[in-house]
Amino acid sequence: MIKKDFRTQSIKRLKKASKYGHYSKDKKLIERLYREIKMLDAESVMLYLPLKMEVNLYPLILRLRKEKRKVYVPFMEGASFRLVKYRLPLYKKQFGIKEPKDSKQYKIKQIDIALVPIVGVDVTQRRIGFGKGMYDRFFEKNSKNIKQVVFVARELCYSPKVVTNHYDVKADKIFTPQTWRIKHVRDSRHLCICGRHRGCTHHICMD
Repeated sequence: MIKKDFRTQSIKRLKKASKYGHYSKDKKLIERLYREIKMLDAESVMLYLPLKMEVNLYPLILRLRKEKRKVYVPFMEGASFRLVKYRLPLYKKQFGIKEPKDSKQYKIKQIDIALVPIVGVDVTQRRIGFGKGMYDRFFEKNSKNIKQVVFVARELCYSPKVVTNHYDVKADKIFTPQTWRIKHVRDSRHLCICGRHRGCTHHICMD
């Protein structure tokens, strides 16, 4: 299977998963993400402003802002984006993505954790997105300033074969309703969504 076919199938699955019951799934997932952020004592957090098929992070953004954490979101520029501070009001722009009306340049020394939306992931833990390459270009320039990369999705669309390229963004952890953390084991070639934890030797499992 090539990346294009995998992406098409995964988008169909995500749209289906977003029709029913996604509110409760999002709520539980946001709580897990919040615990991860708190555990890291993250001061600077990169998030995304969700499309309909993506996990709704607005409640998490509100919570983090109340705690005076620095919240950054993508601001599209050309074929990539840069980070700006989350501020209201938001405006719908290209591809239906919402953004703050903010063109200020920010010198961001470090992002403690980056929450990245995905369409799918393959055995290498690399991201399949919508095919625009914006996240790839951003991380190519800024990965050295980002301590941890977390993929987020309502449904884990996984390919047991390599369908990504070497330049695609790679995850440290993956949070979905099915699985929410990568377990670092010796043989990192294997990735599984078995959901078993006790005695599990797979690379992704429930905690």
